[in-house]
Amino acid sequence: MLRVESVDVSYGDTQVLWGVDLEVGDGEIVALLGANGAGKSTLLAAISGLLRPSNGRMLYQGQDVTDLSPEALVRRGLSHVPQGRRLFAGLTVGQNLRLGAHARRDRRAVAADLERVLQMFPALLERLNQQAGALSGGEQQMCAIGRALMSEPKLLLIDELSLGLAPIVVDHLWPALEAVNQQGASILLVEQDVQMALEHSSRGYVLETGRLVLSGPSSELLVDPRIVSAYLGV
Repeated sequence: MLRVESVDVSYGDTQVLWGVDLEVGDGEIVALLGANGAGKSTLLAAISGLLRPSNGRMLYQGQDVTDLSPEALVRRGLSHVPQGRRLFAGLTVGQNLRLGAHARRDRRAVAADLERVLQMFPALLERLNQQAGALSGGEQQMCAIGRALMSEPKLLLIDELSLGLAPIVVDHLWPALEAVNQQGASILLVEQDVQMALEHSSRGYVLETGRLVLSGPSSELLVDPRIVSAYLGV
């Protein structure tokens, strides 16, 4: 599905990522872990076309997409839920959701997907005509995920699923993501709760100061002494 090969990314003269290699297979949930400032959000931005790598390449469904625009990648089925949600606060929930399908022309399928998103997140149905800026943090995250799903993604990038949310809200988000995954979409997830991320993923990668330092099956990473010491507080 996705291969990141030897990718470097810089902000001006400041290099942030060095030689990153990463893969997401068909139907996988893969966790991307690391401390604040490690470069996780930068990597997702590069994958989704928001940043241009200074070196390396990215292959999506077997094709080199390193130089494609974010819109072109969305049309190919790659969608990004950014950190902080970034909804259009002055638009309604319904308008935000429909914006996720702006590149689609199949109106009946769009309507069916909107219905599916609202079934997945019933709280959004109650607030469909309410401005997105008035939603709670959890509802905003539901709206952001729903907006991404409206583009019919084959690969979903999610940056900090649980940031700033109560555990009970996160517990409601996971079943929705697992349903999306079971329906065929792959997921690359950046998540601050390392234990939760590894429990819900098949494989994981660890970034430290812009370099990948560890990767492997999630079940092995959960008991790796380096992970336990650095991230699980044991």
